[in-house]
Amino acid sequence: MRAQQIAFAVMALALLAAPALVYPIFMMKLMCFALFACAFNLLIGFGGLLSFGHAMFLGSAGYVSAHAAKIWGLTPELAILCGTATAVVLGFGAGLLAIRRQGIYFAMITLALAQMVYFFCLQAPFTGGEDGIQAVPRGRLFGLIDLKNVWAMYGLVYAIFIGGFLLVWRTVHSPFGQVLKAIRENESRALSLGYDTDRYKLIAFVLSAGLAGLAGATKSLVFQLASLTDVHWSMSGEVVLMTLVGGMGTLFGPVVGAAVIITMQNYLAQLGAWVTVVQGVIFVICVLAFRRGVIGELGAWLKKPL
Repeated sequence: MRAQQIAFAVMALALLAAPALVYPIFMMKLMCFALFACAFNLLIGFGGLLSFGHAMFLGSAGYVSAHAAKIWGLTPELAILCGTATAVVLGFGAGLLAIRRQGIYFAMITLALAQMVYFFCLQAPFTGGEDGIQAVPRGRLFGLIDLKNVWAMYGLVYAIFIGGFLLVWRTVHSPFGQVLKAIRENESRALSLGYDTDRYKLIAFVLSAGLAGLAGATKSLVFQLASLTDVHWSMSGEVVLMTLVGGMGTLFGPVVGAAVIITMQNYLAQLGAWVTVVQGVIFVICVLAFRRGVIGELGAWLKKPL
């Protein structure tokens, strides 16, 4: 626990100081995807549930948030809440269907549901089709703080990321989190001890969906855009990659994994389609040399969980 507290303090201070050295928009994108990866890791790393459809929560929340801000004229905090609430409702419905199965069947159900959401976003009138929702106004936070100012926007994204991360941390170390780990290790035994495993898995699924939606809703305001990219199946693959590279089942692994993948995409963009090839090579190297991910291996070396 002491090591985790130190790591959290270092991470929080690094993110606070980062805009002085790195382009703020890049850092905001990194934090949004780090929160997305943390949400996904809560489900697979601590609940043992592999979802291939988490992009539907990121993307749908982004669309609703963008629509609420641009068409309904809601303030940014209300727009983000609308997007997050949409992801929670969608997560509840998808979870009720998906948790009835395990393993690859669970993964395939989530993928199928995500594809349905993708085609809905492609055809629905309010989403703008392939053009998406563009020129989304950032507005004024609580009617006072103008988010057109990049530093104000950075402060909001920073607060959302830190709050989301702390929620994951508290969940993992709560009695609920311990039961979730027990279900991951041996669901039959947890069931025999009297725990309603389906209820625990559903709560974890909805919580993960809500955090993913929070990341998507925030991202749509940062880039002032909601597009099909965020709801495409490839985005679900990217968050799996982030989690595995950083370290599945660790608190800080998804953050590191997101930083690695987003940095690669940003600084290797001139390679075009070859970026995916480089990502594949790095993924293979990580699987072979760092089977527990970067943070997983570091934690094993230090003999302390991170």
